[in-house]
Amino acid sequence: LGTWAYVFWRSRFPKIKYSWLLFLGSHDSFSYWVDEKSPVGPDQATAIKRLARISLVKKIMKKWSVTQNLTFKEQLEGGIRYFDLRVSSKPEELGQEIYFIHGLFGIKVWDGLKEINTFLEQHPKEVVFLDFNHFYAMDDSHHFFLISRIRSAFGSKLCSAECVEYVTLQYMWEKKHQVLIFYHYPLYREYAFLWPGYKMPAPWANTTNVHELLQFLETTLEERSRYGTFHVSQAILTPRGRASFKMFDSLYFPFFRNLPMILNWVKAQKPGVRGVNIITSDFVELDDFAATVIALNDLLLEEDETATTS
Repeated sequence: LGTWAYVFWRSRFPKIKYSWLLFLGSHDSFSYWVDEKSPVGPDQATAIKRLARISLVKKIMKKWSVTQNLTFKEQLEGGIRYFDLRVSSKPEELGQEIYFIHGLFGIKVWDGLKEINTFLEQHPKEVVFLDFNHFYAMDDSHHFFLISRIRSAFGSKLCSAECVEYVTLQYMWEKKHQVLIFYHYPLYREYAFLWPGYKMPAPWANTTNVHELLQFLETTLEERSRYGTFHVSQAILTPRGRASFKMFDSLYFPFFRNLPMILNWVKAQKPGVRGVNIITSDFVELDDFAATVIALNDLLLEEDETATTS
């Protein structure tokens, strides 16, 4: 879905609550590049760190650490508006630099934030959700450093934490805001522009079975709060334990194999109160996944027209 088409689509929903609209997100959004030469990250168990001393193990780790093929810029151009971000310091590195992480270290967070901001500068009516939901090897000083980087990157584009129901496209345009930051760490209380993590729940199925995944997505949607939060449906399959190291191919193949069933579930959904709000996926460029998700918002227009004429 091209950027121009996305802007046109968004302009049709200026007053609809963001918690009712349907957005597409990427899982481990930054993982299009990980550093095979870096140490294994602190997000991994001690046993895996020991195994990773064998060069072949690191090559396997790289295959299942990569869950996206597109850069931030390419994801944005493809319609992705929610980003799942996991970050860490490098324990053996001096200073407070923070990196993205998924088993292995990715790019510096600062570089990713700048890339996203460049897109927003070029598209002043676009809005993104940045969900910082996992932190590793970080004390308060690291958090202060990261929060300072976030503020430096986006400045006045940052939307202060408000009642979720206030947030519409029109509201964001009037305030000239473009970025909502969700921060799953107590220091969010000290910054007006950090939204608490509990306002962006993202229940995780933690399964390799597509049938279990779809049942879990149904159950958690039924349990979704009617008001006060956004909601993430994670349409992802997760290899467990030893299965990860049996996967000499990347996660691309099991995901691609199950994509038709996942897409069929997506097509049966609708946005709105207790409907789907944000769907995250691996390899978001596959099989028009973005266009399928985004087009479901037309159901809101149809409901509005039906209510108006009845």
